[in-house]
Amino acid sequence: MTDLTTLLEVGGPLAALGGGAAYTRARHPGVYWSAVGLPVSTARLLSSYGSVMEACGLTVAPSRLRLWAVKATTRREVRPVPPRRGIIRPTSTGMRLRLRLAPGQEPADVAASAERLRHAWGVHAVYVSTVKPGVVELRLVGFDVLRRVKMPRKAKGSLLKVPVALREDATPFVRDYRAIPHQLTLGATLSGKSMYLRHLITGLAAQPVALVGIDCKRGVELAPFAPRLSALATDPDEAADLLPVLIKEMEDRYDLIKARQGIAPGTLDEEITSDVWGLPDSERPVPVVLFVDEVAELFLTATRKDEERRDEMVTQLIRLAQLGRAAGIYLEVCGQRFGAELGKGATMLRAQLTGRVCHRVNDEASAKMALGDIAPEAVSAACAIAPEMPGLAVAGDTSGGWSRIRTPYLSLGEAAELCREFAHMAPELPALKPFRPLVPVPPVVAGPSAAVKPRPVTG
Repeated sequence: MTDLTTLLEVGGPLAALGGGAAYTRARHPGVYWSAVGLPVSTARLLSSYGSVMEACGLTVAPSRLRLWAVKATTRREVRPVPPRRGIIRPTSTGMRLRLRLAPGQEPADVAASAERLRHAWGVHAVYVSTVKPGVVELRLVGFDVLRRVKMPRKAKGSLLKVPVALREDATPFVRDYRAIPHQLTLGATLSGKSMYLRHLITGLAAQPVALVGIDCKRGVELAPFAPRLSALATDPDEAADLLPVLIKEMEDRYDLIKARQGIAPGTLDEEITSDVWGLPDSERPVPVVLFVDEVAELFLTATRKDEERRDEMVTQLIRLAQLGRAAGIYLEVCGQRFGAELGKGATMLRAQLTGRVCHRVNDEASAKMALGDIAPEAVSAACAIAPEMPGLAVAGDTSGGWSRIRTPYLSLGEAAELCREFAHMAPELPALKPFRPLVPVPPVVAGPSAAVKPRPVTG
């Protein structure tokens, strides 16, 4: 009986502690990392740094001066020299560490050993980035940050910059329209493409930006954001009328830029510009972001007349993609399927879309169309996205770099409420006024009328 009591007194708290740790690790990985994972991984790193670097082949032979100093002072064996380690800086999702490379080493050597370092130090992933020549930074991620997405508190947007998702290395993925003016976003049904679009629209809603939408699904995707939209087309016929207006707006802005370029005596060099961002604030027109949802609907035709309309719309989209950046007009082209079989102009339009985001797609050809020409190795990563991970995507650009990202959950009601809140931020563009969507006024629900008690009539 005494042994049983002792077992309960000792084993009970241990079992409760272990069960609590397991629950915290599964449901609240950030808390578990800060309390348990960070101290354990730090101890592993500090105790095994030299041996791990040597096992990974990241050490070099010591210099002659070091050999002479060691032999002169001690009789111990001179070991190979690892990269000089900087201060460990813990974060809420992992830790960061800078290494000064030894002579003859390059960042690719460290990147090739990232998987070995991950296992040696007991972390979820290790990412290597170059800080400056001879210095690299290791970003150690303690847990899978894409399993439960939580955006960093410091992830705040600015003009035409929207933090829309979280990268797999725990850094925010920022959609910067000034750096990447046009983008192609693909995703099958329930892949999270609509969630990505909601974050973009709500992020731009609080900025002085004109939002224009083309939603050929009768507006079911973009109509909830109507209070903040400056124009909305809900079928190919309306899109055929809206695109020429945008082309005319772009041409007017080019005329404004050319008028500003009239070089007069005494004009400063910094006042001569080739885009709207060089114009004075008082003369600069507001930026315009065009969202095209279900772009394939603009390519599909049934009659000869539809083919003529299609060719005209595709040509206008290509012109906007080629010339719109300097005029402050940016494209966000979305769809479930995008391929060369859509028709003439599809491949040319894709070539103008610098940014690429590919969610889960139904066929490998769509993933190749989105990423194959910029990062062929990213195609397999996009095809491996599971249906149980909506919002997960592969983001790349024409520089060849790519990474996995995931958008946090945002309900349609919350996104629509934010657009209603910032409806006053929608700029007035006279050319787009005929396409301004009608915002229905919510019915006024009358409260219960107060009961009037009858009063007796007195004579």
